[in-house]
Amino acid sequence: MSSVQQALSFVDGVSYKDYVLGFSCAVYAFEQYLNYRQHCRYLMRERPQDLADIVNETDFSKSQSYNLEKSRFAFVENAYKQLEILLQLHYDVLPWLWDFSGRLLSQYAGYGSEYEILQSMVFMTVYSFISTATSLPFSLYSTFVIEQRHGFNKQTLGLFFADLAKTQLLFAVIMLPFLAAFLWIIKYTGANFYFYVWITVVAFQLFFMTIYPTVIQPLFNKLTPLEEGELRTRIEELAGRINFPLKKLYVIDGSKRSSHSNAYFYGFGRNKHIVLFDTLIDHSTNDEICAVLAHELGHWAMSHTLKLLVTTQIYMLTMFWLFSYFINNAQLYHDFGFSAMPTLIGFMLFQYIYAPVDSIIGFLMHMYQRMNEYEADAYALKLGYAATLRSALIKLSVKNLGGFNVDPWYSAWNRSHPSLTERLSALGIKPTSDKPIVNAEESKKEQ
Repeated sequence: MSSVQQALSFVDGVSYKDYVLGFSCAVYAFEQYLNYRQHCRYLMRERPQDLADIVNETDFSKSQSYNLEKSRFAFVENAYKQLEILLQLHYDVLPWLWDFSGRLLSQYAGYGSEYEILQSMVFMTVYSFISTATSLPFSLYSTFVIEQRHGFNKQTLGLFFADLAKTQLLFAVIMLPFLAAFLWIIKYTGANFYFYVWITVVAFQLFFMTIYPTVIQPLFNKLTPLEEGELRTRIEELAGRINFPLKKLYVIDGSKRSSHSNAYFYGFGRNKHIVLFDTLIDHSTNDEICAVLAHELGHWAMSHTLKLLVTTQIYMLTMFWLFSYFINNAQLYHDFGFSAMPTLIGFMLFQYIYAPVDSIIGFLMHMYQRMNEYEADAYALKLGYAATLRSALIKLSVKNLGGFNVDPWYSAWNRSHPSLTERLSALGIKPTSDKPIVNAEESKKEQ
């Protein structure tokens, strides 16, 4: 008997449902404690002394107000989500949905329960629809009340629901066929299914990453080539300095939905593309844009993206391997109210059981990603973007009303990126004057 099997036999007398409910409540309590610590930071009205040369009083007050409102809303949303999952598990909603999906399949298509993959697709469609419906009020309030009140939201209700419809359509066209393949492989490849499933998931991820920029993203945003000029020349020179295989430079119309700013690159091998948000261009100097890109190119130069991809694949293979020990565990299904043992349901229930491990791994992944962020910042400094990177990071935080006053425990558990003060401290960059950074519009005028 393997060590995994021995561990499973040890917990055979434990109710899986009670275990999941207990752990879920424990994690909820822990995360709300961290949220409360951060919430107390947002309640502060006086700007801390260590932020005096980073942000002025006006922008600090705006940031506090924005993040405080988001924090209050998060408590309500998190409480609802926790209550939803507790009621869902306690009252055996999943078995009811599974049986309901079977009745739909039988009534409208004439297929019985022996067509498990088809029933799984119906189940996932119904489950996704309900999840979308229950989360919709929170999305609407966040977008059209909080984001709108603080000047970020730019989209209309029509655009919001158009995006939602496109997302659901993509789910039906792309995810449902993938789900069918996923389940078929598990059912028909024997005890070593976890390896074949892993290969399939890797292939799907690479396929999705390939088609996303050219097929999926244009459904939501318009990408246009960056026009000729000083900024384009500067970026091409930066890419040339480090032999970054830049093929195309795009500007994305992020301002049609939000005034938040960003930049990223994508592509495989020697076919890299850089994408700049139009909001980033509107509110940053050319030097600051190059500093932001120098940070992003640092991820490429140190193979952070590739390393993260490999780490994620190892994690997924391990998860599928562990699932192979649960897939035929009758007690697991029985404890959650199921009389049958559908593969999709088994994987969903396994994810509940696996949640403690997933929480720890998530925390470790955040630690790893934060280390990568520090390294990418240091790389930008080596390229000569010291003071410029500092001003760019501050301006992005000011423009996006990022949380300046961050609790370290909250940040470590929840964020894959260090806070602004943590990054500036690690960089050791001193301000060029005693005057704190002004707002983005004023800085742009001074260019």
